[in-house]
Amino acid sequence: MILLRKIRVFSLFILSHYAVKFCIGGDVITASEYIQDPGSIISSGGLYRLGFFSPNGTTNRYVGIWHNKIPVFNVFWVANRENPVLDSSGVMTISDAGNLVILNGKKQVLWSTNVSTSGANAKAQLLDTGNLILQKQSSNMSTNDTTAWESFQIMCDTQIAKMKLSTNLRTNEKQVLTSWKSPSDPSIGSFSISLEPLNIPEVFLWNGTTLYWRSGPWNGKVFLGIPEMESVYVDRYTLVDDKEGYVYLTYSFAEVSYLSYFFVRSNGELLQPFWDENDKWWRIDWSTRASDCYVYGKCGPFGYCDAKKSPICSCLRGFEPKKVEEWSRGNWSSGCIQKSLLQCDRLKNGSTKAGKIDGFVKLENVKVPNYAIWLSPLEDKCREQCLSNCSCAAYAYDAGVGCMYWSGDLIDVQKFSYPGTTLYVRVAHTELEGKRDLRAIIAIAVVVATVIFSIGTFFAWQKSKKRGGKDGEQFSKASSENMLGGSLSKVNLQELVLYKLEELAAATSNFSDANKLGEGGFGAVYRGRLLNGKEIAVKRLSGASGQGLREFINEMEVISKVQHRNLVRLLGCCAEQDEKLLIYEFMPNKGLDAFLFDPLKREQLDWRRRFNIIDGICRGLLYLHRDSRLRIIHRDLKTSNILLDEELNPRISDFGTARIFGGKEDQADTLRVVGTYGYMAPEYAMEGRFSEKSDVFSFGVVLLEIVSGRQNTSFNEEDQSLSLLGLAWKYWEEDNVLALVDHKISVGCSEIEIIRCINVGLLCTQELAKDRPTISTVISMISNEIVGLPRPNKPAFPERQTTTDTDSSRQSQKKYSANNVTITALEGR
Repeated sequence: MILLRKIRVFSLFILSHYAVKFCIGGDVITASEYIQDPGSIISSGGLYRLGFFSPNGTTNRYVGIWHNKIPVFNVFWVANRENPVLDSSGVMTISDAGNLVILNGKKQVLWSTNVSTSGANAKAQLLDTGNLILQKQSSNMSTNDTTAWESFQIMCDTQIAKMKLSTNLRTNEKQVLTSWKSPSDPSIGSFSISLEPLNIPEVFLWNGTTLYWRSGPWNGKVFLGIPEMESVYVDRYTLVDDKEGYVYLTYSFAEVSYLSYFFVRSNGELLQPFWDENDKWWRIDWSTRASDCYVYGKCGPFGYCDAKKSPICSCLRGFEPKKVEEWSRGNWSSGCIQKSLLQCDRLKNGSTKAGKIDGFVKLENVKVPNYAIWLSPLEDKCREQCLSNCSCAAYAYDAGVGCMYWSGDLIDVQKFSYPGTTLYVRVAHTELEGKRDLRAIIAIAVVVATVIFSIGTFFAWQKSKKRGGKDGEQFSKASSENMLGGSLSKVNLQELVLYKLEELAAATSNFSDANKLGEGGFGAVYRGRLLNGKEIAVKRLSGASGQGLREFINEMEVISKVQHRNLVRLLGCCAEQDEKLLIYEFMPNKGLDAFLFDPLKREQLDWRRRFNIIDGICRGLLYLHRDSRLRIIHRDLKTSNILLDEELNPRISDFGTARIFGGKEDQADTLRVVGTYGYMAPEYAMEGRFSEKSDVFSFGVVLLEIVSGRQNTSFNEEDQSLSLLGLAWKYWEEDNVLALVDHKISVGCSEIEIIRCINVGLLCTQELAKDRPTISTVISMISNEIVGLPRPNKPAFPERQTTTDTDSSRQSQKKYSANNVTITALEGR
């Protein structure tokens, strides 16, 4: 019965990533004790299983190893990845020559360990480390068995604890990770990971023979190019240089029950999932897919990449673009060149006057360039030794490494939001003088601005007194009740432009209706064009409500602190007279809703584009929830708040109602419920409780809208009493989920992927927050890294809700606007 129950559960998800049949056995394979499909063996402690499986989208059979006690199925090692068994006739056994082999029904050898041993006394055993070993059994009871081969030496796409990513310094032989060709094909793909024994060791990710990403130098605890390791990986990884000429990277955990692995996807993304026992899901510790800056050499020689800037590439101080026209078009590969000759260069050119000596400019929190050379263990010798060496272009110091320097081009410099290394770049003395002049100008400007601000504040205070204090009370209330508990003093204005109202009025034709892009609960958005030709989007906050002021402060505070390719970018602001305006980069394709719910435009959204939009929204939410310096809950995620750029890439917008979580905070309550009907999680709408899981609920609604092309808030033709969630559940229960799919989509070979997305959408919209996955788990689900998806329960709000005004249990007064209903819930009195 147990076996039948498991088969029944997996049959419900036959379109999931893997189709697996289980058959329980021991932990050993011999010539007489073999595995025949669908059989398997389990390690003695029950931690790992070796058996036959089929990846998603194929009936080919492979032999792999996976975690036995984890309900979510993930294969981390595959034996016959290049030669599958084409049917269910496969057998894994010990050959007459003593090798572990896989045979098909015709007894043809499809895979072999290919080592020399004796078949009569050979056995294979699956250990509780996940390592499959082939041993020659000793005839002498006092002598240990000899290991002739082990799976840990033949790595696939995953490194688990105690595996070694290694390089032999004498022979240059390497143990590398190699990606699958695709999620349905485990044969060797384009991407590989290797440990490079440079002057200071680094991990390289290759796309074929092209360097695609690098970890930065190893400092004894972490790689300097992965700032997240300071909090995520400390004391897990070890780099060892043994006496046999091998350098290897390995890791282990004090608690055997802790499960995590390092893994390269078929698309080249690196990530480290870990098993969350509370949520029963694989969650993501770290991933390289946060921004385009992770691509090696994105900004060329002497350029640096900053994902928080637009454009993301800039020249190092003292340098300028080598090819200005290409640089302005967004092609930064040619990099930058020095503006002024260095002292050494002037002497080489025959100058009789060496002039003033060179100096260094400082760039903080960076990933240091490639090809670092160790110079000295002493920090105070770095500058002196670099300055005396004409070939030294830059230096840096790290306590774990010592002093490093670089000669030649500085390539792959990246600016971090997290703490990173400080890089000192050599420049001509003229650049240093310019820097002092700039500092003087900034100092004077700050003093003048302070005086003007003080005078302005005094007169504003006098004016507010004459008004009788009503407006002053409103401002005080709005500030004190700001959802972030902050004020404009917390907003990072360093990279924002302060626009004049007159300038914005001219850019938008005096905020004409012809330039209006849309209107939300807190104001309208206008298209504008500045005098320099740059197109912008101007969000004009409504002056009619206290929420307008709260949103202005709130949005400034949140968005000034985060930057990601799937978040809309704030360019500047304006606060003059009674006007409050936010200026964003212009998104030519407006909101996702403008495409998705338009009968003509949505034809442009084929399934591949829709899936890319889903993935992009996930990445943006993951950044907000986990990968940014702050933990941010959006609270109003909906299709109209997903903007599309010129390539239809999604950008999450509208952070006016967002909330920053601090420290260990994972949920909060509010008396002021703000959001949009149809997208709000039940615990938030009914009780004012919000968390990451309430954003996940909203995402689930958006996902189902993208798949179906229908709004959750609109009536549906099949049953006008059902919401979109209810309709999705109805089709799920009827085993007819493809009926939900937008008829504009050609399902074809994407059927499995679409069904998986509907499954995930229903899991995200579960009634109870604890039953919903985290956004990191969602990413793993839709990208086929988590398989055998759980069956969802009935989602929340399956029936359509009326828009009648009602009093909530928290004594909130709710006002609904038509169709895309925005809830503005005022505090209880």
